[in-house]
Amino acid sequence: MSRIFFISCNTATDPYAVYPLGMAVVSGALIAAGHQVKQYDCLVHGRDKATLQAAVNSFDPDFIAISLRNIDNVDSFCGEDGWYLKNARDLVADLRTMSSVPILLGGPALTIMPETITDYVGVDHAVIGEGEQSVPALIAALEAGEQPGKIIGRRPPLAGHEFASPVYVDEMIAYYQRESDVINMQTKRGCPYQCSYCSYPHLEGQQFRVRDPRQVVSELQALKQKHGADSVFFTDSVFNDPKGYYLELVEEMLRSDLQVRWSAFFRPQNLDRKNLALMKRAGLYALELGTDAASDKTLKGINKRLTFDEIFAVNEACLAERLPAAHYVIFGGPGEDNDSLEEGLRNMEQLGASVVFAFSGIRIFPDSPLHPQAIAEGIISEDTSLLKPVYYFSKEIDRKHMEQRIIDSWAGKKNRVFPPSEGLKRIAVMRDFGYRGLMWDFLVRFPKEKKAASV
Repeated sequence: MSRIFFISCNTATDPYAVYPLGMAVVSGALIAAGHQVKQYDCLVHGRDKATLQAAVNSFDPDFIAISLRNIDNVDSFCGEDGWYLKNARDLVADLRTMSSVPILLGGPALTIMPETITDYVGVDHAVIGEGEQSVPALIAALEAGEQPGKIIGRRPPLAGHEFASPVYVDEMIAYYQRESDVINMQTKRGCPYQCSYCSYPHLEGQQFRVRDPRQVVSELQALKQKHGADSVFFTDSVFNDPKGYYLELVEEMLRSDLQVRWSAFFRPQNLDRKNLALMKRAGLYALELGTDAASDKTLKGINKRLTFDEIFAVNEACLAERLPAAHYVIFGGPGEDNDSLEEGLRNMEQLGASVVFAFSGIRIFPDSPLHPQAIAEGIISEDTSLLKPVYYFSKEIDRKHMEQRIIDSWAGKKNRVFPPSEGLKRIAVMRDFGYRGLMWDFLVRFPKEKKAASV
């Protein structure tokens, strides 16, 4: 059996520090296979070379594995400043001076463009897709003296019961509780929707693969009892799946009386007050909504398969249940023109007390349906490198005009955030005042509830 030094190389904390769930899950699979694992988080333990050198020397690994979460921050205002791959490459270069053992790379960012990223970062082996089985198999092959190749191809998708349980680390839990109070967990993988900009179906498959609710609740109980964590974020691509598996989990959480606060990503469709109230009783305290576009025309342009009326209905249900909701909206996508922009701004006003985060342009990824569309429209060519951020902007609207209209329309409104850097400033202020968690939920101001009249 081997000693694996596992590194989460993410150092981004915008909009908040996020627990490295991928590393925790694959570490669980490696430990179950009999290996010794040291989890090292560059945010928690430090990225400086001396600290890393001391940790590597102390553990004396047989292999080093790196988890690569994101390529960039998908914010067109940042450009290369929000690009993370150079940091990963520098990390590998530093590790080469510390140890001669093989360096492995995995994670969702790698799976988006594996060959290009593997060559750029300069690792010995890269694992595409889910790592629970692939990484232990790669380690076993290398232990046996085999030559498995540089890039390990994707295996068939795992069933929900085959997902490894994450191994959380006390000092890492303490850091993320202190910095953001957000600990990640997953209840399902996959996404059946075909939004044109999105990589989730490519990363996780086109069908939901659901974990046993009892297993999820067991992990939540252990997270609270062993590590003192009582606030989690479910990182599913969509929490509210159309078949209602999520409600089975919610019922199990209620039966177990967990007393855990939680949030998740939701699709703003088919969410009524009854189910929102049920989830609120189970600990739901805020919803992040994948609204993605602001008008019916641009929703259709990204193949969202919902209407603004549906979005508005979900928003109204959230407000009625006094649940903070944040809409993430992209302007400038396929079909955007001056008319759809103005309609979208009017629609955003209808969302009332809820928070809206707006982005300008859509980051083009090679595994998304938007990629061939951008080529066909002449926005990029087939040879355009997408390693560094490249954004889609509709040719039917002037970008500068669009961005200025959003800024002017939302001036002075604390719950309307554009550009994204403006939200980071507000969150930084709240963090300085001691707020923890998602923090955008504090931007929602519900009207005071009326007291019942005395008889």
